[in-house]
Amino acid sequence: MTQFANASTLKSWLHDGQEIAVLDVREHGQYGEAHLFYGTPLPFSRLEVDVPRLVPRKTVRVVVYDSGEIDTESVALRAAQRLQDLGYTDVHVLEGGTKAWQAAGYVLFAGVNLPSKTFGELVEHAYGTPRITAQQLAAKQASREPLVILDGRPVSEFHKMNIPGAICCPNGELAYRIRSLVPDDSTPVIINCAGRTRSILGAQTLINLGISNPVYALENGTQGWYLNDLPLEHGGKSRYADDSGSGILQSQAQELAQRFEVPFVNAQKVAQWAADGDRSLFLCDVRTPEEFAAGSLPGAQHTPGGQLVQAGDQFIGVRGARLVLFDSDGIRAAVIASWLRQMGQDACVLIDGLHSGLRLESASRFAAPELPLVTVAELRSRLERDEVLLVDLRPSMKYRAAHIPGALWSIRSRLARNLRDETRAIVLLADEPALAQWASLELPKPAALLQGGMAAWQQAGLPLEASADIPPDHDCIDYLFFVHDRHDGNKDAARRYLAWETGLVQQLDAQELAAFHLPVPAAPLSSAV
Repeated sequence: MTQFANASTLKSWLHDGQEIAVLDVREHGQYGEAHLFYGTPLPFSRLEVDVPRLVPRKTVRVVVYDSGEIDTESVALRAAQRLQDLGYTDVHVLEGGTKAWQAAGYVLFAGVNLPSKTFGELVEHAYGTPRITAQQLAAKQASREPLVILDGRPVSEFHKMNIPGAICCPNGELAYRIRSLVPDDSTPVIINCAGRTRSILGAQTLINLGISNPVYALENGTQGWYLNDLPLEHGGKSRYADDSGSGILQSQAQELAQRFEVPFVNAQKVAQWAADGDRSLFLCDVRTPEEFAAGSLPGAQHTPGGQLVQAGDQFIGVRGARLVLFDSDGIRAAVIASWLRQMGQDACVLIDGLHSGLRLESASRFAAPELPLVTVAELRSRLERDEVLLVDLRPSMKYRAAHIPGALWSIRSRLARNLRDETRAIVLLADEPALAQWASLELPKPAALLQGGMAAWQQAGLPLEASADIPPDHDCIDYLFFVHDRHDGNKDAARRYLAWETGLVQQLDAQELAAFHLPVPAAPLSSAV
């Protein structure tokens, strides 16, 4: 039986000190237009695949929601039923969805990673983080003044675009690698990202660690650079060396952890927490992707340090959960935990980290329904005879870029509606087979799966076609144009994004602001270099 919670009840639950998972089960584009501040994006199309990782404890209080509009797909009700079928025992639906939330006088937010983005703005205000404008930095580069520019984003984002001369060093790696990248203590260091958050947090990380170098955040990151008509580089490969960790900032990291009262716990204690099962526990490996791939602790998920602060809702779906961070050296985990505690998270560091001997059970994945497989050759033959309909469940932008001729694009929440009059056999295509397997539950008749997916079709040398406007924008509910257009040469979109980011703090209410634990601002913001 479906349980409902109204807006005022959910608001009280969000601040009662107990664990809660608030899941926005609409697709990414819908979520990004208007959602709750603490809403974790868990699209219905990925529900069974991602929920074990985001919400590992099945007895935790869960609230799912959608827009509440009567003419939509009612994904909240459908998701609630699926979660109950999967064994979650305390599932509620937000009555009336976001529409009712707003009608009750509560704010809806656009964009993504809201707690993290807001935190960055609060950090700048609380610490008075020094900043440098794009024009000031360009002038320094032109005059060949000594400086080092470090890009605090992951390597994949750096590869898309970067400030000329920048070196990729994700924020989570700064304390570990800064002295191999900037060996002296006088050269100015500038931290940048695509916008504001990681520029601010990266710069303030180095300042909090007490390095003597002048440190600045690049105001508005690569977007600010682009808006000033300065050229960006693309495909950059300049990055930290894999063996550059020196441990020189070990003592500084420990002092920082003490300053923010970061607890250190041993493996025995963490194993006891896991066995008790009365709270959600996330074991977080904050090292680089390469280090994680080489081996980690059983039961850990990879949460690269800078991204855990920047986009925590991609890894942690339970507000009030216990977070146990670790690395191989005690430096990176301590620094990241210092930020998470200022965000109001219950974060601690595992003593001896990778070498602690801790072994936890991994979150169990749900077994997806089995589907019969169709080979590329068979599909091609049956398409030519018009015996089957191929349904492409990949992201809408991938479909636009290249798809199999004759394929129909659809998405799980709309699959039954899109195929209600279809009489042919159905073959599904997805980047992850499990997504197609779970989506098949929405169909009134059995479906098959293309063996090997798009890669198999391409390897066979078979034709593809593109469609710039199909599906049309209004059907691309999985794509947030608001965020992505700023990187595609749209200056107006970049300006709107930066205005959105700087305006976040003003939208918070007193309870949301009180959840952060930052120092009282010591001084006004400074842009002097």
